[in-house]
Amino acid sequence: MKQNFYIVIFIFGMLIFPQINYAQLDFTVENIKPDDDLGDHEDKFQELFYEALKQKGIENYDRSVDALLKCIAIDNSVPVLYFELGKNYNKLKNFGAAEDAFIKAVNKSPENEWFLDELYGFYVEQNDYEKAIKTVKQLVKYHPDYKEDLASLYVRTKKYDDALQILDELDTKFGISVSRDVMRNRIYEATGRKKDQIKNLEARVESNPDKESNYLALIFRYSENNEKEKAFETAKELLKINPNSQLVHLALYKFYLDDNNAEKAIESMKIVVKSTEVKPEAKLKVLTDFVKFVANNPQYEADLVEATALVSDTNNSKTLLELGQYHLTKNNKEKALEYFEAALKLEPDNFGILRHVMLLYIDLRKFEAAEKKSSVVLEKYPSQPLFYLINGVALNALNQPKKAIEALETGLDYIIDDTKMEADFYTQLSKAYTVLNNTVKAKAFSDKAKQIQSPN
Repeated sequence: MKQNFYIVIFIFGMLIFPQINYAQLDFTVENIKPDDDLGDHEDKFQELFYEALKQKGIENYDRSVDALLKCIAIDNSVPVLYFELGKNYNKLKNFGAAEDAFIKAVNKSPENEWFLDELYGFYVEQNDYEKAIKTVKQLVKYHPDYKEDLASLYVRTKKYDDALQILDELDTKFGISVSRDVMRNRIYEATGRKKDQIKNLEARVESNPDKESNYLALIFRYSENNEKEKAFETAKELLKINPNSQLVHLALYKFYLDDNNAEKAIESMKIVVKSTEVKPEAKLKVLTDFVKFVANNPQYEADLVEATALVSDTNNSKTLLELGQYHLTKNNKEKALEYFEAALKLEPDNFGILRHVMLLYIDLRKFEAAEKKSSVVLEKYPSQPLFYLINGVALNALNQPKKAIEALETGLDYIIDDTKMEADFYTQLSKAYTVLNNTVKAKAFSDKAKQIQSPN
């Protein structure tokens, strides 16, 4: 009977429950016969334990607790009973009783990792970090991940030196990891230890001079700390060690520009935009910087055109807008419109982009596109007079004066303190009435426009 019960617990526990060792009874002819009452107790214990697991499985935690307490009344030496009891109490938000039960389970089986882990998780949920630290210290012998948890708890409790000591130990033993670096950087940021952060990275470069990521991290931190010369030198050092590095040109590009070395900056910029390692958003940031640079140095426009072609899959609206604005300054309206339309696909409700696109439609005499787009946009922005004006201009150009008048008269009601726009509305109304041969109204609106434009 007891062997069967042990097997059941093993199956339900799946390595979570500890082994339950019962003293083996010798039922030989020479010794005593089985006690019927003892068998009844064993049957009752097994039945109650089944019931406790069943009730917990269907979230009847109160009933599961009752069954477990009855098991404990029969035999209070079984650690898993307290473990299960603690989990039920936790679900019932009876946290004091849950803690007591978990502690009893641990005390009865102090080497059981799963009991300790559950108690540790309980303390973290309760934000009781001091007790969590005490518990996780018992767990570190089972797996190094627990040591990283300990470092994290030290960070939460602002024991930064203790946390850094553990991170150093783990880095020495297992190598650098992203998760530990994130924690380390949080500590440096919280404590303002920029110099310690840089020393750590310098040591990494020295101990592992072939690893690109160490240089890149150091370049970033030097730049962040306004040590641009050191950052520049580190970038050039990386290029010597690894001439094929693509990522380093993200830094070199900017350093060369600041150093007025346009030729090398352009060379680095082209490496970046061609790179398969550089993320698209980083490429677009470089391209945006180059647009601004060429605006003041037009002799490098051919390089900008080449770079733009290399990033044909541009999917950043900010960069597309920069490119559109650049081509506007060069009076290349067709090219500007291409970029603004591409940006509009990414941000279809952006007022500024819509404005650029529709005004360019008018300038480029794309009146059908202007009428269609402005009609759709007015459904989203029914109180924007500019879009009524664009709609009216387009309709006049398409020889639809009645519709133009309707749009323009509606838009007039939304103008607030903008005499220039008001004059434009009157001018367009005058054109519409002229087409309809209503010379009286045409002259009236024409006079209004002139009066606003020349108030004296």
